[in-house]
Formats: sequence, C-alpha cells, structure tokens
Amino acid sequence: MIIDSLLVLLAYLSGSISTAIIVCKIMHLPDPRSQGSGNPGATNVLRLGGKKAAATTLAGDMLKGLIPVLIASALTSNQTTLALVAMFAFLGHLYPIFFRFKGGKGVATAFGVLLGLSWPVAMVVSATWLTMAYIFKISSLSALTAAILAPVYMWVLEPAKSYFLLMILLSLLLIWRHRSNIKKLIEGTED
Repeated sequence: MIIDSLLVLLAYLSGSISTAIIVCKIMHLPDPRSQGSGNPGATNVLRLGGKKAAATTLAGDMLKGLIPVLIASALTSNQTTLALVAMFAFLGHLYPIFFRFKGGKGVATAFGVLLGLSWPVAMVVSATWLTMAYIFKISSLSALTAAILAPVYMWVLEPAKSYFLLMILLSLLLIWRHRSNIKKLIEGTED
C-alpha cells in the first residue's frame, strides 16, 4: 500500500516536469506559455523553435508518462495501481505542481502511459493519429480522433476494466483540454 502510494506520487511529480519549458530555456527560446498558442507542448514548441526543439519536447513528454508506468510495472502487476500511476503521470502534465498547475494538453504524455500499459493499444492509437495528421494536416483533429477511439481500442485489445476506465478518463480530459481547438475546428479557423 505504501509502495503503491509512493508510485502514484512519483508519477505525478514526473508528469509535473514541463519538458517544453525546460527545452525552451536550454535552447534560448521564448517561454511557450507566453508565445504562440500559450500551450507548453510539442506543437507550440515546433512553432517557436523548429523540429529539433519539438522532437525533444515530444520525447520528454512521452517519457515522463512511460517511465513511471514501467517502474510501477517492475514492482507490481496490480492493474489498478498501474492505471493510477498512469493517470497521475498524465494529471501531472495537465496540472503540474511546479508550474502553478498550468500544463499542456497531454497528448504525448498520454501516449507514453499507453505505451507502458499496452504497446498494441499505443500503436493503434498512434496509427490513428498519424493517419488523421496525414489526411487533414491538423494536429488537434488528429489528437481528438485518437482520444475518442482510444477507449474502444483498449476494450478490444486489452480488456482490463481498470485500463478501460483509465482510457475513458484520459480521453475525456484530452477532449476537455482541446476545447479551444474544438471551437476553432467548428469555426474553420484551426490550423
């Protein structure tokens, strides 16, 4: 019980590390919270600093979701504990304690936790995102489509109740965090 609680706490703290802010500071770029879309995520860092900065941000955001799940998986096989670790790593990215609870939208971190929980689901979600991005060239639409379909993929490929419930919660939070993008998509102004 104490180990489970520590794993969840460490997952939240890991998720709270803002890769975008760190990358921008190291690469002498503007703070992503005050430039572009104002979102501390890979897409905004791409606008501010190019592909290298964005790829580094994407990898860091993914790893801060993946690593806590892998560590927890090495210490327990309890699916509820693993789902909680995944959820709190994701919540750390959305609401980071180190940055006044103002974080990113969570797409890369969600992918990282998915990769740790079920790589087949992560691959299908990734394929959905990539297909949508290739066809429509709109990152937010790709993320929203993948988020909506992720619980279905989890149910079919990894039918564990705790993982399915986790995916519903992650998907709802991803959709909520993209509400401004949804408005722009409806208005036809999203790029």
